[in-house]
Amino acid sequence: MKRTVLCFAVLCLALTLFTVNAAAEDVTEITIWHMEEPQSRIDAFQDKIDEFNEAHPDIHVEQQIQDWMEAYTQVMAAAQADQEPEILFAIPDFTVAIKQAGLVEPVDDLVEMLDDKHGFLEEALRPYQFDDHTWAIPNFGMVHVMWYRKDLFEEVGLDPEEFPETWDELREVVEAFEDHHADGIGLPASDHLFTDQAIYSIMSTVGADVFDEEGELVFNSPETVKAYEFYNELVAASPPDSVNWGWAEPQLALNTGMVAITMEKGQFLAPFEEESGLDGEYLGGAPVPQPEEDGQRASIYYPNAKMVLTDDENKLEAIEKFLLFLYEPETKGEWLAEMDPGLFLPVTETARDSESYWEHPVIAQYSHHVEMMWEQSEYGKLFGFNHDVINPAIGEIAGRNILAEVVQEMVVRERSPEEAVEWGEQQMLEILEEAGD
Repeated sequence: MKRTVLCFAVLCLALTLFTVNAAAEDVTEITIWHMEEPQSRIDAFQDKIDEFNEAHPDIHVEQQIQDWMEAYTQVMAAAQADQEPEILFAIPDFTVAIKQAGLVEPVDDLVEMLDDKHGFLEEALRPYQFDDHTWAIPNFGMVHVMWYRKDLFEEVGLDPEEFPETWDELREVVEAFEDHHADGIGLPASDHLFTDQAIYSIMSTVGADVFDEEGELVFNSPETVKAYEFYNELVAASPPDSVNWGWAEPQLALNTGMVAITMEKGQFLAPFEEESGLDGEYLGGAPVPQPEEDGQRASIYYPNAKMVLTDDENKLEAIEKFLLFLYEPETKGEWLAEMDPGLFLPVTETARDSESYWEHPVIAQYSHHVEMMWEQSEYGKLFGFNHDVINPAIGEIAGRNILAEVVQEMVVRERSPEEAVEWGEQQMLEILEEAGD
């Protein structure tokens, strides 16, 4: 009798283990690598992942956080060990590098499906469409605009509701602060991606670029020199330590009243009242000014996206289900607002119109600024990605921050704008020659 009971118990245990293992084998694992390290962004994404996992017991999505500085080497090492993630967050030049390594899969069908349902912003898609395919699914957008302190404008007799629209008008506003305790403007002159983005925002308004529609280098042009000349003027009016500025300094400088104007993305909204001690109505926002002649409304626009690194049919089916969930308007809208309100802009029309996005307290408070940034996104540019032909050398040019290095040659080493731009073109030519080898 005891032996029978024991045998029955062993049989039950074996059946249980078999059932558990079978169930585990039926669960499709999807790993997502992203580089959004602040805890608030991790938590906001995890909330959506948990919601999806609970509704899809046959799929398990997991996020893993990486560092942008090490992302490329990490994914290459993972690929060599056959442990790369199924989804990898990206910006355009990073996508070019991963494509050159042969790791990314085309996502034409996924993008077409989501575009039909939700309507992608063209500027968000364009940088990922080259070599006859779409290589990543737009995730969120970030755009440069001007931020300014209305109270400081009032102190020097300027109309706080009238931000300059042209370069000459901006010069006049900056000059109005010559005898004021605040500098008229604060822009970076550091060897940093922030400087790359800021100088290109100025370049874009005058039609300057790095490559033309044929993928040929056109950096050393009269338009580029004109942009660097103007930028040099603005840096001269900036705080002396702007040669070392990274991401945090312009926001701190504006919120503490060190500068009256700066240029950056929408992360200025959430902390303004706490850091400045002012009501939110004193934060002004406006598009980047443009030259009086032959100017155009423009600024840098960075669409973050998701690459797919697997061709496994089961995993692709699971990824499709996850994306259908994530891009539902109320889901997407809430996620973007919770991640960092104002910084991460919707890249689909349905998310832009979602109640969950506009009901977020920060988005609701600064709705006019958010609407301005969304409109500015439609004029967005990104050096190296404005045409159908993408020169793969843009990955290293962007990775080395050569646009910022040119600013340093001009500001720190006191070269003329013409000499600095010529020097920058030579650096790019060397990269092109190495790529040709």
